Amino acid sequence: MTATAPRIVTVRQNILKANDHTAAENRRTFEAAGVRAINLASSPGAGKTALLERTLRDLAGGLNMAVAVGDLATDNDAARLRQWGAQAEQIVTGTVCHLDAAMVGEVLPRFELAALDVLFLENVGNLVCPSSYDLGEAARAVLISTTEGEDKPLKYPTMFNTADVVVITKMDIADAVGFDRALCRENIDRARPGVPVIELSSRRGEGLDAWYAFVRGER
Repeated sequence: MTATAPRIVTVRQNILKANDHTAAENRRTFEAAGVRAINLASSPGAGKTALLERTLRDLAGGLNMAVAVGDLATDNDAARLRQWGAQAEQIVTGTVCHLDAAMVGEVLPRFELAALDVLFLENVGNLVCPSSYDLGEAARAVLISTTEGEDKPLKYPTMFNTADVVVITKMDIADAVGFDRALCRENIDRARPGVPVIELSSRRGEGLDAWYAFVRGER
């Protein structure tokens, strides 16, 4: 009997198929309501909530904004954001280290979407898991702070490669922490060639005009 060469059958299944389906539903909901949904992702402490606080304060009256906030526990960030007069709904993810489309879909009925211009989706602080989950957003902003080190884009390339814009935060302390701006931007470009980069300080207000243009969909 002639020996038969072994056959290797590879079966691939998109484990995110259900999420992608729900994300598409979320996206249709946002588009029908005329809402620009923006997914904010970063490592913990990069300044997402501080940037949102400043954004809600500065653009109040010009844009109708609300926030869905993802955290493993507590509603601390949502409470911070409500102080600026915007609706902020907390999504407690428990042991899950990211938001997914179903979590976002479940919270959407709490918002009067037709009255909103922008809905921020503040993701759980994590540069790994959120990169794989489409939430139905129109745009994804990835934040990196000057205190984190310039090599984050190289360590977490998938996250940065999904970004529509990269925001470097805490520029007001860049010199104090020895931040190498040129190296960081070089690393960002290696991970996501040509991606727009915004450098800003939420505390001092530097660079916020470019961020606000992105929020409005002008950039």
